[in-house]
Amino acid sequence: MVNGRTVLERFPAGGPRGSWPAEEFAHARRMEGTPAEVVMDLATDAFLVVVPADTAVSSPSVP
Repeated sequence: MVNGRTVLERFPAGGPRGSWPAEEFAHARRMEGTPAEVVMDLATDAFLVVVPADTAVSSPSVP
């Protein structure tokens, strides 16, 4: 948890030019109804996709 938020995924900041994997991941979560946003973690030089801590994040069911 980061500042009252749950981290869904981490992405290195040094991705290929023109590539926005953290933004694409967050967009896909928002399309599913999860209020995801991207923040920068300067200490680890990574982009974090986070949601408010009180947001329930469901995992896909495995048959």
